[in-house]
Amino acid sequence: MLICDEYLTPGTLAEAFAAMEQNRGRYRIVAGCTDTLPWAREGRAGDVEIPMLIDVSRIPELRELRVDESRVRLGAATPIQRFLDDAALARALPSMPRCAVWFADDQIRALATIGGNIVNASPAADATPCLIAHEAEVELAKNTGGKVVRRRMKLDAFITGPGRTQLAEGELLVAVDCDALPGYGGSFEKVGHRRSLVISLVCLAVLVKLDSQGRQFEDVRLAIAGIGPKPVRLTEVEKFLCSGPLSAERLEAAADMPVSLVASRTRQEYRREVVRGFMLRGLLNAVRRAGADRQALSGELEVAYG
Repeated sequence: MLICDEYLTPGTLAEAFAAMEQNRGRYRIVAGCTDTLPWAREGRAGDVEIPMLIDVSRIPELRELRVDESRVRLGAATPIQRFLDDAALARALPSMPRCAVWFADDQIRALATIGGNIVNASPAADATPCLIAHEAEVELAKNTGGKVVRRRMKLDAFITGPGRTQLAEGELLVAVDCDALPGYGGSFEKVGHRRSLVISLVCLAVLVKLDSQGRQFEDVRLAIAGIGPKPVRLTEVEKFLCSGPLSAERLEAAADMPVSLVASRTRQEYRREVVRGFMLRGLLNAVRRAGADRQALSGELEVAYG
């Protein structure tokens, strides 16, 4: 059970930092609040009383959304639903719309924010593999001596383990900046214990760029979550795929490579089987969307995993 004495909705960063300073040790930052009650329910955190909830979702800077041909800037309070209803954003981040479709349900997507998904630091958070594949950086801000001081770091360095990040006391996640990759083929794969409101056991983001003939990899971005304490970029697999032409044999070899990385505490054998299947299906769907020459792929492989 969650008990809250006061609920504050600051309209600016300055107001948010002032409220944080005045309620030091007594507040929790929220935006969409979609994980607040589950966090507080009996069995996870027990009965929780928070004197002050500070809702930052109305701060304009945290709702900023900027897209151009090379970069995307997402305010931390950007709802997950934006990846489905903003065409420019979907074009720039080709795996995120497919991630958003799998993200909870319509009502939760409308409220849940990209910043909350990151700061919660679940080992199987849906959005983080996609953003890591886009070379995402987080922008953090803190009020120091009356001045807002900012710092940036790579998303995969910001998340340090289950529920753990490098967010400092009194600091806010303000925005996420990442590569825009229009023209890439994107895919997202996810599996969990149930079909609706599914929480990931494994999720995979795939981004692929092919040459004009659709037979050679020019760039591959792969990131996976749910197989260890934090999401990881599959750089060795990326290098392997880019070292030769597109072929069914190369995709099958690549699918085997990350299986040994499964280090979760539970259901390891199941996760290993899922990882290989996800790699094949994700790569096949991504290369198709990137304009692959169909003659380079095995018909049997496409039927089995496409």
